[in-house]
Amino acid sequence: MRLIGCDFSSAPTARKPIVVALGASGDGVVELHGFECFPSLDAWGRWLAETPQWVGAFDFPFGLPRELVVELGWPSEWKPLIEHYTAIERARIRDTFAAFCAARPAGGKFAHRATDRPAGSSPSMKWVNPPVAFMLHAGVPRLIEAGASLPGLHVRAEGGSRIALEGYPGLLARELVGRRSYKSDQAASQSAARRWVRSELLAALERGSSRLGLRLVLPEGLRDRMVDDAKGDFIDAVLCLMQAAWGVARHASAGPGYGLPPDIDPLEGWIVTA
Repeated sequence: MRLIGCDFSSAPTARKPIVVALGASGDGVVELHGFECFPSLDAWGRWLAETPQWVGAFDFPFGLPRELVVELGWPSEWKPLIEHYTAIERARIRDTFAAFCAARPAGGKFAHRATDRPAGSSPSMKWVNPPVAFMLHAGVPRLIEAGASLPGLHVRAEGGSRIALEGYPGLLARELVGRRSYKSDQAASQSAARRWVRSELLAALERGSSRLGLRLVLPEGLRDRMVDDAKGDFIDAVLCLMQAAWGVARHASAGPGYGLPPDIDPLEGWIVTA
């Protein structure tokens, strides 16, 4: 089964595409085979649907905080909630979430999912820097349309030939290089220091230095491509690939669930490896 890791954008372009890392794993090794880049959401969605078998980790949230959902009176089951949420225009989502935050005290403006603290991730209702609320809005419906099962949230009746896990590259990156910045979308901030950190991060993945117990193997040309990518999209896709491989290994060795906790909130979801 094909293994994929996805660095996502809710508004991709040819200059800032969705990047998918392709690979395979076994015996503690993850082999990177290459990358696919998609300049539009529709192109990415078609590729997911046309690729018959895969397990992937995707860098966007799969659920909203239960506290937020209850406060807004939105559906309390995942599939109806996603259908309700994706029918709302982004401008209205922004206004609704901004009003929710405005009514809350300083220091507690956002509602958080249970997975946010162990993962160190942004709240999935955040609409700017990064706009993960819009990433959920754009990404999850296309996973469903592609026929994916999302363990813990949504399992297709006909089985799981396409498995989508929520990934977060920052979780693995922080383990290996701390909080040192390794990427920037702003040209003025794309420094030699960040390039060096990308090189360190990649070397740590190749050594198998993380708690995931996995070692990355890749062709020389792809190593250079990731180090040279100042935006960090390619290395983020590979970090997600590593998280997907860990989920596959856990699924094979510890029963169903791809390493997700057995008691995760079926409305919020969970970030694999957190």
